[in-house]
Amino acid sequence: MMLLENKTVAIVGGGPGGLTLTRLLQLKGVKVKLYERDLDRNARVQGGPLDMHEGSGLAALTAAGLLEQFCTHFLPGADRTLIVNEQAAVFFSDHHDKQAKDLGELGFRPEIDRGALRKILLDELEPGTVVWDSHFISMKAQGDGWSLDFANGTRVYADLVIGSDGANSKIRPYVTDIKPLYSGITMIEGNVNDSESFTPEVHALLKGGKIMAFGKEQDLLMGQKGGGDLGFYASFKAEKDWHKNNGLDYSSNAAMLDWFNSTYVGWSKVWQKLFEQAVVPFIPRAINYMPLDQCWQALPNLTIVGDAAHLMPPFAGEGANMAMLDALELSACLTANDYSSMQLAIAAYESAMLKRAAAATRESLLNGERMHTVTALQEMTEIFSRHKKG
Repeated sequence: MMLLENKTVAIVGGGPGGLTLTRLLQLKGVKVKLYERDLDRNARVQGGPLDMHEGSGLAALTAAGLLEQFCTHFLPGADRTLIVNEQAAVFFSDHHDKQAKDLGELGFRPEIDRGALRKILLDELEPGTVVWDSHFISMKAQGDGWSLDFANGTRVYADLVIGSDGANSKIRPYVTDIKPLYSGITMIEGNVNDSESFTPEVHALLKGGKIMAFGKEQDLLMGQKGGGDLGFYASFKAEKDWHKNNGLDYSSNAAMLDWFNSTYVGWSKVWQKLFEQAVVPFIPRAINYMPLDQCWQALPNLTIVGDAAHLMPPFAGEGANMAMLDALELSACLTANDYSSMQLAIAAYESAMLKRAAAATRESLLNGERMHTVTALQEMTEIFSRHKKG
């Protein structure tokens, strides 16, 4: 008998991991609800496109029966890359190479807009599965399960709770006291609507792909988003709480442009348009990660996936892919009849998850350190050139 037969599952958080897990569990006939703090499905999804990897994100989409939908929505050419210096001089480009176009081609990591991926996953869920406007507040043990309270005043019971509520997870403290560490790197995120009209020079450089601009321990990282928008990140070394204590007005383009000019000294004026035309407010992000050696005792009715479980820097493109692989592996453990109890199934999932997440986090940390050195331009150019040849 399946472990989840006649049991209710509550998934908190509707990112790629939570939505993928919900879909996979529904395919197995599990009673599952997803509680999401957004008011509705039309809430704007921030962040740049996601590149899907063959052994994780794409594998999860295949198991969810959504590969065909993915193929009609991914962004052709969005995986193309330029590496430039502060003056926008090109040191590496793969725009003129033969580009992989089909899933399964070696090295092809197709990119998809976050909003498009969310829509694909939402469209396949059973009506009423997602409970919108559900901002999780707290929960307490009730019988063999949990009673969950939300900011809108609702209270629900679930036999199994799965936290998929991101970097600042409110579910994680019920699983472990381990807290994230600061990587030493901070990012400021900006978004430009209709980049062709408002930042034409940068748009022309992008050509629908992405740009990595390296200076002395400072980066500008950007990529084309769906609908003609552009997402960018100023990435640099800073003290832990710099993003809170710097006195910057993130809602002012003029203030952020002044900051850029005074901090990114000697950078080309071509980048200034990004700060002049970005939609405010800018979003500061201290880049944190979970300790590589984290572990905890598995619980019989609670676990976590994605950033809630293994927050990592974005410098290896693994975050969303790991979250979707979490969903694939956890759903398999819970529904495969290989374990005599939910606690054993959760323990098996968590043991494998923590091991592979540590490896991905280590890679992300190493990449982040490499990208913020005085020799970042040379090192990253060499790495991409070797990959191009090999």
